Formats: sequence, structure tokens, C-alpha cells
Amino acid sequence: MRTRTVSALLAALFTAALLLVPATPAAAHNSLQEATPARDARLTTAPTQVTLRFLQRLNPAFTTITLRDATDRQVPASAPAVDGATGTVTIEEPLANGTYTVAYRVVSRDGHPVQGSYRFTVADPAAPPAAAPSPATPSPAASADVSAGAAAGADASPASADASTGADDGGLPVGILVGGAVAAVAAAGVTALLLRRRRAS
Repeated sequence: MRTRTVSALLAALFTAALLLVPATPAAAHNSLQEATPARDARLTTAPTQVTLRFLQRLNPAFTTITLRDATDRQVPASAPAVDGATGTVTIEEPLANGTYTVAYRVVSRDGHPVQGSYRFTVADPAAPPAAAPSPATPSPAASADVSAGAAAGADASPASADASTGADDGGLPVGILVGGAVAAVAAAGVTALLLRRRRAS
């Protein structure tokens, strides 16, 4: 009877050990416990800070917290101020209405990096909506260069046309030149024939 009791006790302890072993690595990883502003929050007043509280203490050298707006522009903010397991960044410009993304990266006690992100929305009835990025416009210098190039091209065209016209108008027609050469040869032949006849007589 005593042997059976000891065996049952050992089996129970062994089973409990097996159940606890898989949980040990998971407990070694850090994770986000609380966020302000909260995930998917809709705020009627723009926040001035983002505060994240984690399961484990944070290492300031390996803690990153960033904020981006709906255009994926990083919003200016301070470096994370770390206090135990809490990291806080101070936003350095007023937030307009729109959706913002908080992204974080921290390190667990075992050195494993943990990262994630979430969104919140600012919807202040008294604030204007966030301005959409305007399309890029060419600089005045670039516009001036393009205009100058176009003007140069316009000026060059008449000149080229004049040069072509001058080349055509400046010379005599080919037919006249050929006819003149034939006439000159014929005249020379007639003259030579007359001179021979004169000498013969």
C-alpha cells in the first residue's frame, strides 16, 4: 500500500514538471501589458505622450518607441524615457486629426527581441483634419530651364530653315550648268574646225 502511494506521488510530480517546462521559455519573453493611448482608441483630444508598460524591466539602450502618421511620416518625439518596465516618449508637435501608428521594439531578459505595433485615432471636433501631402511641383529654376530650352529650340528652327533655303537659292540650277558646259564644248569645236579650214586654204 505504501509503495503504491509513493509511486502515485512520483507520477503526479513528474506530470506537473512536464506541464511547467513548456511555460518557462514563454515566461522569459517580454510583452506589452498596457498602452496609453490604448490600442484602437478614438481620442477627442490629441495626446502629448505615448506610454507603454511591459511585463519585464526595459533596457534603455535597447528600447525603441516611434509614432507615425497616416502618410507614414515619423512624428517628431523624444527618446524613450525608461522607468522599470515602462517606456514613455513625448510628442514634439501637435497631432492633427487622423490615424497614428505606435511601433515598439524591446529586448527580453533572455536577449530575445520583441517588437509590435498598434493604431489609435485622433478625432478632435475642434481640430482640422490632417493635411494630405501635396503633389510635387517643379522648382522655379527647373521651370526656367525648361522654358529656356523650349525658346532655344523655337529660335533654332527658323535658322535651320533659312540655312536650308539659302543653300538651295544660292547656287545655279544643275540644268543650266550642264547646258552651258555643252555649249562651251560645241563652240570650241566649231572654232577649231574653222581654224583648220583657214589653214588649209
